[in-house]
Amino acid sequence: MKGSFIASLLNRKLTRKQFIKICVSALALLPFYNYFSREGRAAENSAFNGRPARLIKSDYDLVVAKGEDPYAITVKAVEAMGGMGRFVKKDSTVLIKPNMGWDRSPAQAGNTNPQVVAALVDLSFKAGAKRVNIFDITCNDPRRCYVSSEIEKTAKEHGANVYFPDQWDTIKANFGYPSKMEGWPILKDAVECDTFINVPILKHHSLAKLTMSMKNLMGVCGGDRGYIHRDMGEKLVDLTNFINPDLTIIDAYRVLVRNGPSGGNLADVKMLKTVVAATDSTLADTYGATLMEIDPMDIPNIRNAVERNIGSSDISKARTLTIEV
Repeated sequence: MKGSFIASLLNRKLTRKQFIKICVSALALLPFYNYFSREGRAAENSAFNGRPARLIKSDYDLVVAKGEDPYAITVKAVEAMGGMGRFVKKDSTVLIKPNMGWDRSPAQAGNTNPQVVAALVDLSFKAGAKRVNIFDITCNDPRRCYVSSEIEKTAKEHGANVYFPDQWDTIKANFGYPSKMEGWPILKDAVECDTFINVPILKHHSLAKLTMSMKNLMGVCGGDRGYIHRDMGEKLVDLTNFINPDLTIIDAYRVLVRNGPSGGNLADVKMLKTVVAATDSTLADTYGATLMEIDPMDIPNIRNAVERNIGSSDISKARTLTIEV
């Protein structure tokens, strides 16, 4: 029946006015088609249990690298962990997730240092990666954030694929335990990568006190992210469990000590010239808090992780290496 209707329509002689009317009607329906096809695409991926934990063995639990050059100290930190080859395999897809949520320059310390990102891109390709993706769901206008942060330009110069993520192309997070993040839309590209490298900047946050590795993962979440700030500690730990980053690099080269997370005033920026590497997000965030002279237990996500025995907050028992470059 449907086929005969289409055939009769095609064989019918149309006036120019009738043809234009049909075309206009079809164009008017396109937005509805796109909407429902996207809704359907999201519904197809209604449940996903998260990225599997790879449990990569590194030479140290925590590496702290200090020096004048953010690119160089990043390279040394990863080398000390055992090299990028521990985390990235030949012909694999790597996601490097920086913070580039704000329309701020590198000097303002609102986003991850572009040279830290560049070093990780180079190391990933050297280890054999076929593709290196970089994106963030930003707070300010994404086009301005990508440019002002200098991450887009720098990373592309080093061969990375930097793009604006499709916020409709998500899966719904499924947990094996009761979670307030159950069903939350997570970008599919964030869970389908072979290696996930989390690269936050260390900075003050008006609600969370500090934003570091766990907080940075909000940039792969769709939906109303403001809701995540309620019961934040619990939700960020669940999100980290779901993503299971393979490597965390905290950019503490320039840190924002006040008026975060956006900042803007250079007087609020402090030079620490440090990069922190770890495979344990709890340990990485704990050390980051000490760099800012804040009790780690005052950070909601660290406190929640400790209460649930997820990761380690005991720096004294960690295999730690501090290097000067």
